This record gives sequence, C-alpha cells and structure tokens, in this order.
Amino acid sequence: MTTTDEVERPRPGERLLDLVAVMDRLRSPGGCPWDAEQTHESLAPYAVEEAHELADAIASGDREHLVEELGDVLLQVAFHARVGQEHATEPFDVDDVADAIITKLQRRHPHVFADAVVSGAADVEAGWEAIKALEKPDRTGLLDGIPASLPALALAAKTASRLERTGRGELLAAAAAPQPDDVGAALLALVLDARGRGIDAEQALRGTVLRLAATADGDA
Repeated sequence: MTTTDEVERPRPGERLLDLVAVMDRLRSPGGCPWDAEQTHESLAPYAVEEAHELADAIASGDREHLVEELGDVLLQVAFHARVGQEHATEPFDVDDVADAIITKLQRRHPHVFADAVVSGAADVEAGWEAIKALEKPDRTGLLDGIPASLPALALAAKTASRLERTGRGELLAAAAAPQPDDVGAALLALVLDARGRGIDAEQALRGTVLRLAATADGDA
C-alpha cells in the first residue's frame, strides 16, 4: 500500500531540476540584477567561504546546519553552471558538469563499473591515483593539481602524501630536519609527526584555537 508521504515526496534529484530553474530565473532578464552581474571570477571567493562554512557545520554536528551549508555549496555549482551557459565560444551547462563528474567516477571505480578486483579501501585509493596519473600525464611539478591556496598545514600534509606515494619520502625528512630559527621546518616536522599518528594537523590546530576562543569568551 502506498502512503500519502510516499506519493508526495519528490523523486531523488527532482528538486535539483527546480534549483536549475530558479537559478535560470535569477540570472535571466527580469531576474536579480546582482546575480546577473556575477562572473566565475567574482563568485570564486564565495565558493571558498562556503566550503569553510560547510566544514564548520560538519564539525558542529548540527544536522540542520549541515543541510543548509550543503545547499549553499550546491548553489555555487548551479550558479557557475548557469554563468557557463553564457560563454560566447565555450559554453557549458549543469548537464555538462554532471556528465564530467559521472564519467570520472565511473572511470575511477573500475571495481564497481567494470571488472577490476580490489581487496579493500587501500587498493581503491591506489587505483584511483594510478588512473588519475594516466589521465593527467602532463603533470610534472610536485604541486601540480594541489591548490597552492590551501591553508599551509593542509598544503604540507597534501604535499607529504604525494611525496610518500611517489617514493620520495627522503625529501620530507630533509626538509623537516631541525634547523636553527627555521620555523617552517619545525612546523613541517609537526605535520609529519601528526600524519604518522593518523592526526590531521590542520584540524588539530583549528580545534585547539576554537577551544581557546570558547574559554576566552567564557572568562569575559
């Protein structure tokens, strides 16, 4: 027997089409002047900000807040896709964006969508990196593909991970060797120590600072 809730509840993904329609309305003539003026470049800072707000929502454990912030991140995707439609020579739309990520996910999960066999999560991760290397053979620099704008501790951890995967861990040891007054080397050593213990140094420091702020506010 079908209940009223089952009948009225939209199909999975149906509201995404409504979001695309809302974004089109906002961007089209007669819509919102502010939305109509935005470009990929002007929107870029909002994407960064929303990603950080999403991370805060996850850390808070507040499910309602998490849904809200996920919506804000989704808006950035829909907004950029709508802006992309208007490019004079190389337009793209939300379906192109979706097609690109679907194709990538299928290609990088051959154990799900093809006949590859894996023994666990470690095999999946190794396979993912191997496939990515084949997709992007022109990447030669150490930081190619790693956003240089990442917070420094996160950038150090990502770089360390890449060096370890490519068998160049000795470079890490040399860079993190104690040097007089070399604060950078000392910080890198702390990042490597945290990685060795399965700790995200960026999140650890963030948590300590937030606890400090909460204590200071409580004492005020």
